[in-house]
Amino acid sequence: MDLKRKLSRLSSAGPGSQARAPVNTVAVAPAVEPPAVEARALDEAVPRVPPVEEAGTTTIAEVLVQALRKRLAMDGESEAAHDVGGGAGATEEARVSESGLADEGAQARDARLVDEGAGARTDGLVDLREEARRRFAAKRGGAAEPGAPDPRVEALRQMLSFWAERQGTASARKAVEPLPEPRALPVEARSTPHGTVHVAEQLYPPEHRHGIAPVAAALDVEARLVAGLALHPELESVDFTRMLMLDTETTGLAGGTGTVPFLVGLGWFEGRSLRVQQLFLRRMGEEAPMLRLLAERMASSSCLVTYNGKSFDWPLLRTRFVLNRVPVPKELPHLDLLHCARRVFKHRGEGARLVHLESKVLGHHRVGDVDGSLIPELYFRFLRGTDGSELVPVLEHNQKDLLLLAALLGDLVRRFQSEGTERQDPRDLLGFAQVAERAGDAERALTFAKAAAESGGPVGIEALVLASRLCRRSGDCETAVAHLQRALTFAKPGQGAVLHLSLTKLYEHSLKDLPRALHHARLAAPVELPADHQLRLERLERRLSRQGA
Repeated sequence: MDLKRKLSRLSSAGPGSQARAPVNTVAVAPAVEPPAVEARALDEAVPRVPPVEEAGTTTIAEVLVQALRKRLAMDGESEAAHDVGGGAGATEEARVSESGLADEGAQARDARLVDEGAGARTDGLVDLREEARRRFAAKRGGAAEPGAPDPRVEALRQMLSFWAERQGTASARKAVEPLPEPRALPVEARSTPHGTVHVAEQLYPPEHRHGIAPVAAALDVEARLVAGLALHPELESVDFTRMLMLDTETTGLAGGTGTVPFLVGLGWFEGRSLRVQQLFLRRMGEEAPMLRLLAERMASSSCLVTYNGKSFDWPLLRTRFVLNRVPVPKELPHLDLLHCARRVFKHRGEGARLVHLESKVLGHHRVGDVDGSLIPELYFRFLRGTDGSELVPVLEHNQKDLLLLAALLGDLVRRFQSEGTERQDPRDLLGFAQVAERAGDAERALTFAKAAAESGGPVGIEALVLASRLCRRSGDCETAVAHLQRALTFAKPGQGAVLHLSLTKLYEHSLKDLPRALHHARLAAPVELPADHQLRLERLERRLSRQGA
């Protein structure tokens, strides 16, 4: 049998043959040592795979190369025997004898393969995976059973199964939210002497409440209290029944000429009902009619009520008036509730965001409200051709802001009237007391301070210090000392040095009680510079010595 026939038999297990061999299989040849010359040629033709010492690295490629070497060695020996026994002078008997020997050799090889039983097949093929397992087990000194699963493969299968299970669980957790139904933008084109303006309007009845606060309570505020709360004396002469609440939605928060207010929300009272009107900019370049309508509404109003409008909304609108060559309307007295809220609620330490105050102060929690940071992008998508349904939540967000302005104004002024102080948060009472002190309303400030002092703790200490300061200004130094002495009972160790310093000044300068002044001066050392503290002690000691003499 020549080399070509052997190779054809070897390749008969590949694709296209009738008797197809399983994947990763190769014919097994008997282990016959090749001649030295052909062995060297084989080594040059087929590069040897370097031995791998680590367990578990026997590959199918290594088994394939070794099996190929054995096959080529067997073919070389067969050809050599044919050359020796054959030739031009060989007889037919020799050829028959050679054929018989070859058949006997083939039978012997088949018998050996059956006896070995290491993954051999009846058709002379061996599964390379089984051969690799056998060699791997032999290297590690163990005996691998034929057909035993590879533990690494099993571990990989378990890992993939666990990963697929987790992916399925995660996908099940992510509930697919249904897409919102398309809604038409609730604005209508309204013809005005200045052009077409797109407007959305809604009227809220007098009994409408935003959270716990009635919206119509904004009509009952006293101008004097509002002026004191805002620290804005100009508001004392304002008729708040004709106020105009203003809130804008813009294409960004940077301000300047590139920021456009595409929605201007206005709110005013008609009787005790609140009218909300929203001016919508359907496309760029149509601001002038909207701005002229806003100017007319401002001309019939007494003041503006906004939240951060002094710093953002009104400066932006004023810039748009100039850029569109529309006369800027006369500026009205401006009540910015952001400044009031910061002064009153600063002791909460939670900031003064409008939506936060809405939930914490008024008890109104918005559901499904649009995030303010997404509003510019929603408007840009509308300009690019969307149906406008995505802007419906933006209009609702703006309406709620206007309702919140009216409700917050009425609630702040009602609470500033110092009625029912025992039912308020002590931190808010302290804020109201400080605002009243700055407004020059000492009586109201003292009322709030005494109510806040009932809570004790840091708020109570600060409230008592404020009450002591107010009593000292009014000349009631004994009561001022009593407030400070009470504050010392709330102070923790190491926190009373400031109180001792205040008592030192009161006893020395107001009550002329030098021994008590010296006592408290010695306890005030942590809050004074060493040199100043020493001078105070020496001065008090000298005065005491002269008084004794």
